[in-house]
Amino acid sequence: MGLLIIRTVLGVLLIILSATSIQAQSIKVTLLGTGTPKLSFERFGPSTLVEAGTEKLLFDCGRGSTLRMQQLGLRPRDVTSMFLTHLHSDHIVGIPDQWLTGWQGERTEPFRIWGPTGTKEMMHNLEKAYQVDIHFRIDYGNRDSKGGTVLAEDITEGVVYEKDGVKVTAFLVDHGPVVKPALGYRIDYQGRSVAISGDTRFCENLIKFSKGVDLLVHEVVAAKEELINKSEAVRRIIAYHTTPEEAGRVFDRVKPKLAVYSHIALPSTPAIDEVTEQDLITRTRKTYAGPLEVGEDLMTIEVGDKIEVRRFTSPSHE
Repeated sequence: MGLLIIRTVLGVLLIILSATSIQAQSIKVTLLGTGTPKLSFERFGPSTLVEAGTEKLLFDCGRGSTLRMQQLGLRPRDVTSMFLTHLHSDHIVGIPDQWLTGWQGERTEPFRIWGPTGTKEMMHNLEKAYQVDIHFRIDYGNRDSKGGTVLAEDITEGVVYEKDGVKVTAFLVDHGPVVKPALGYRIDYQGRSVAISGDTRFCENLIKFSKGVDLLVHEVVAAKEELINKSEAVRRIIAYHTTPEEAGRVFDRVKPKLAVYSHIALPSTPAIDEVTEQDLITRTRKTYAGPLEVGEDLMTIEVGDKIEVRRFTSPSHE
């Protein structure tokens, strides 16, 4: 009888350890914000959280990223490092909130951030902008000054981060003739891989670095033909981003296990509605027949032996 109990306990422990091992080798991707500069309660500013092993990495920091983390039960101080694709305001406006709220939330390590040329200067200027508040809080004696400091680095193409088995590779993308450099990122961990396009039009270099990833998170822009014909501004936006048909060509060549749209730009006017999510899918299907999701805020994608997509549901308060 005693031997049977021991065998049962050992069996349960092996199952738990096996499940823990599988979980540890997965990459968890959460779309904190899938929107654009346009104000929206449904789609906050672009921001993607990648959890791998001990690392919680934030890619871009658009409007409301801290609030989305709060909805998940995460704190800004939990982010171990931040990576920027480029320095357009909709991708960086949430940085002071992540940085300073994380410090007030008892982060004791410096705020670490990587990005394209100009990132280091931007963070230096943000430190200057908030220096009065920073000094107040240090002088109160209730904040560890180390947690309020910033370690920023300008990066270009190549491996930019390696820690505890997590590797982050930056690659150049094409966001038009002015925004240079603009970056995408590839994250590798325990044989799993995720690529994040950043803002780009159709880009051969993105295809090269993303080839064969498990998950490709890619931007998209789409508008009704009537609006495109009427608006030079909309035509310019489309020229520097990726249409569904172009994205489909990218997906067809990269061949990810799953492609997910984020940073979803759908220009409209009071007189001309935006295109629907079904329109995005239909247009993508002209050039791509593989697995596809239209991302939404707080969507979670678990990249393990299989890809699992979960949509956020608010906890019941009944």
